Amino acid sequence: MARTALTGTRIRARRNMRGLRQSELARAVGVSPSYLNLIEHNRRKAGPELLGALAQALGVSPDALAEGGDPRLIEGARAAALRSGADLADLERIEEFTGRFPGWAKVLAQTQSRVERLERVVDQLSDRMTHDPYLGEALHEIISAVTSVQSTASILNDTQEIEQAWQNRFHQNILQDSARLAEGAVALVNYLDSAKDDEMGLAAPQEEVESWLAQRDFHLPELEAGDGEGEVHLTDQVELSSDASRTLARQWIARFRADATALPLAPFTDALAKHGMAPDILAERFAAPFDQILRRLAFLPLEAYRRASLSAPGLVICDNSGTLMFRRPLQGFALPRFGGGCPLWPLYQALHSPGVPLRAPLVTPGRLGRGFMSYAYCAARSQTRFDAPRLHQATMLLVPEEGARSEDSPPLSVGANCRTCAQMDCPARREPSILVGAA
Repeated sequence: MARTALTGTRIRARRNMRGLRQSELARAVGVSPSYLNLIEHNRRKAGPELLGALAQALGVSPDALAEGGDPRLIEGARAAALRSGADLADLERIEEFTGRFPGWAKVLAQTQSRVERLERVVDQLSDRMTHDPYLGEALHEIISAVTSVQSTASILNDTQEIEQAWQNRFHQNILQDSARLAEGAVALVNYLDSAKDDEMGLAAPQEEVESWLAQRDFHLPELEAGDGEGEVHLTDQVELSSDASRTLARQWIARFRADATALPLAPFTDALAKHGMAPDILAERFAAPFDQILRRLAFLPLEAYRRASLSAPGLVICDNSGTLMFRRPLQGFALPRFGGGCPLWPLYQALHSPGVPLRAPLVTPGRLGRGFMSYAYCAARSQTRFDAPRLHQATMLLVPEEGARSEDSPPLSVGANCRTCAQMDCPARREPSILVGAA
């Protein structure tokens, strides 16, 4: 793809950073708002003269609009700048900085990535302490053993004369309880250290499937031929350690096969490179259900995103209860490990409007807030019986603001869940946050 393929995206991002409306910028450079809208959506190219006028109106160099740097470095450097409280003038020169000093930009981006990973670990540990039954049982076992040892030792210490038989019995109890304490502590440490990646130990079949897909970059190339002959073998997959996880994996394989057959890889990636992350346009182009388009966008090979100069998106799916059934994580947008997420997510708004596609800009709360565009859709699951309960699945695609088609509407501030959200004055808050004072 040409280096100028996403010039419109950069123009739109710069305009939004300066707080200009499309009509204001169009008037400043002498074009119609509708023509500028086509440029910003990468449907028309801006010639050198118009590009220079746009750059002058936006207070940047034409190169900053036409070339741009590595989007991952730019996003990482911008997040680091936001953490330090940089002003608007500094943020507007992020692309210039990454272009002139790519080494330092990489250091900043890696540091920011590590900080975000540590924050996710804190969120996951908080979820584990709250929901993980194994952890609660292990801690209870350790506390019980400690209490028993302390009680027996107290008897031996406080009683002056004890018959030899009772002394032997107490000593035996201390030995057994000490062994039980040691075994419990070792088991707990091994459980907490069972995974060194972002997942702090798998605790459910759903997590095993997500880990398995993550190892494959959320893509199954064996099924892309669309002829029904490709197979994915699950018996030798170490991430899928249970029958339940393998059953869920087979369901995802069947869904991926259906999506790949309905939306063949080559024409779909060509359309993605042309239109960008535009689910509405792609749904019309391929005459496909909106939720199928969202899933397909989240399960493409990494090369397809690189070809379109886009970052891989995130994906979340829930059922009627609001419980998350699937998660493809996205850097900068924390997803809860258990239960449901933020009630303000468009994912849940879609449950109230089945069959209606939703789009909303989002921003995470706090000083480190990052922007995303969300696309959500709720579809009814097939029912063949009369008077059967109505079952729905809602799907939400999350796109970093660099690769999203943004709108002039203000973004909605959302978190992961109430327990770890730094937005203290949220009207939808269910419980106090453990991050009091961290916003």
